[in-house]
Amino acid sequence: MQKISKFIKGHVRSQSQGDVSAQVHLANDAFPQEQDIYRYRKQRGVNLGSWFVLEKWIADSPFRSAASPGSSDLDVARGENARAILEHHWDTWITDVDWAYVASKGINTVRIPIGYYHLCGADPSVLPGTDFADFQHVFEGAWPRITAAIESAYRHGIGVLLDLHAAPGKQNHDSHAGTSNNPKFFSNKKHMHHAVHVLEVLLSQVKAFCNSRSPPLPNVVGIELLNEPQPNGNHKALENWYTDATRALRSIDSTIPIVLSDCWWTENYVNYVASAKTPLLVIDHHLYRCFTSGDAATPVSQHIQNLSDTNAGTPKQFATAVEKLESAGGGLIVGEWSGALNPKSLEGLGSNESAAKRDYVKAELDLFERLCSGWFFWTYKKEHGGDTGWSWRTAVEQGVFPPWIGLRASRTVDDPNEIQERRDAARDKSLGTLTKT
Repeated sequence: MQKISKFIKGHVRSQSQGDVSAQVHLANDAFPQEQDIYRYRKQRGVNLGSWFVLEKWIADSPFRSAASPGSSDLDVARGENARAILEHHWDTWITDVDWAYVASKGINTVRIPIGYYHLCGADPSVLPGTDFADFQHVFEGAWPRITAAIESAYRHGIGVLLDLHAAPGKQNHDSHAGTSNNPKFFSNKKHMHHAVHVLEVLLSQVKAFCNSRSPPLPNVVGIELLNEPQPNGNHKALENWYTDATRALRSIDSTIPIVLSDCWWTENYVNYVASAKTPLLVIDHHLYRCFTSGDAATPVSQHIQNLSDTNAGTPKQFATAVEKLESAGGGLIVGEWSGALNPKSLEGLGSNESAAKRDYVKAELDLFERLCSGWFFWTYKKEHGGDTGWSWRTAVEQGVFPPWIGLRASRTVDDPNEIQERRDAARDKSLGTLTKT
């Protein structure tokens, strides 16, 4: 029996199987196995932003001794007491209390942004010839904390999507790509080749770690090759790199879902996946409605309408993309989105502002739930509270984000016959059409 012919959305239409998987460990020889449940359920997630790849607007404490200009991981590494500052931050930003809170609200997956330099504790070969070549002593403690995060997530029934947020040479202009330098990823092929090596190290080390646990950890749901690359019009170069990186990772693990950023050119990268004929490729689209002049000129009511109307641009684009991707064995996720709006979009609302924000978040969630294989709110929290647009936890606490997402498992399943019945139901109902060999 072939396992899966399409990606997440076509396989698990009911979150209940995902909830049950946290309570029932399926036998290794059963289909679906527990790993299948983690990977092919709808991913309802949150980003753990500024845990490993730092962003000053989310958490400014780690930057207190950073070197000028004080806006990136490299600036922190070049500053005073970098190792102690970072290790304290890694150990306190996300704790077991946070994992429990996330699980208690129905979130079943987290996306963890990391930089290539965070892998040096597992394999120092990721550093030579890069901007971080001299900082192994600063970052070598990150890898055991990343693997501990995978294990902690599993204890709470949470999947993990690992996202290469910062690549050698820097793939975009933002400081969250690791440095304050200009990007050189696409202008120097050595960086592109080295990034493939980094991804090989990442997947090899993740696979080895998960298999070393007893029982093996099943909750890594995918690897995102590159966050928000900016190929400066040379999309063919990025497509070729995606092909090379995918081939390299498939030689290590033929079943791991691989996530590709669409660079906000969804149609092009959907067509790339459709023509690649490689199952389990997932397009990641980032949806924000707060940055452009057009966003600012649009009132929140119209933003809501633009997300809710099936004939509007974004819903039509998503529907077309999903149809093509599912026929190619792939899927669409929104790897980053938020409740943030430009203040001009909220002008004149007065006491109705909170309700409008809540309706806007609901419109986003309804769209994603209807069409996408998964979604990940940006971000879990901010160091300084009060921001319901960007801090998921604050949005939950203040009623802008729903207090629970997904369906609840009604009870723990202990009876072996009922466990087998649920396995069969997951196979026949939730995993869609299966191909027999």
